[in-house]
Amino acid sequence: MSSITQVFSQPNRPLVLQAHGLTGGPEELVLFQDINMCLPAGVSALVGDEGVGKTSLMRLLAGDLPAVQGQLRVSDRLMPLSAPQPASVFWCDLRLPLHDNDTPETCWHQWRQHLPAWSDEIQATLIHDLRLTPHLGKRLNMLSTGSRRKVGLVAALASGATVTLIDQAFVSLDQSAIRVVQDVLRQASHRPTQACLLADYELPKDVPMSSVLTLT
Repeated sequence: MSSITQVFSQPNRPLVLQAHGLTGGPEELVLFQDINMCLPAGVSALVGDEGVGKTSLMRLLAGDLPAVQGQLRVSDRLMPLSAPQPASVFWCDLRLPLHDNDTPETCWHQWRQHLPAWSDEIQATLIHDLRLTPHLGKRLNMLSTGSRRKVGLVAALASGATVTLIDQAFVSLDQSAIRVVQDVLRQASHRPTQACLLADYELPKDVPMSSVLTLT
């Protein structure tokens, strides 16, 4: 059973997401029991070793993995636990395993239909800065692992969701792409009504954190 602790580095920021008594896990495994956590505005980190459940927790928060019980509030609105609401809580598997035959533009079009606050400006900037322009007409199964993950990162960072969950944002990226993503995240750290949660093995560098959650 995994447990979670949280340290706030900017304690006066408003809470955007609150989970109370969250219980569940992948398939029949109850990995989390009565988890209480919150996400303040800005960027938070979720850190922990391999196998402690970072991805599963994100999927529970997003409704991609049905929770057994608990309550989830986003901007003080009660959310369903078993039905994804991407405009409120956005998560996608950055490997994009179901999109082999789709192009990047097809993927983004599918997501943005459910994301009314999608940012065309951020999308265009990331396409340019992440050097995705030559790949826009290609199927994802033709792209490198890094380029494929960039397609998912564009969706996450441009989603405009109230809460954005990103699993291992910097994996398979070169240093230039890492700096681009860090810059967008630094901008996100100042937003007063949105929260972003980054999951990884260690604390992300060069991004101001509103809080740090540790899974053990």
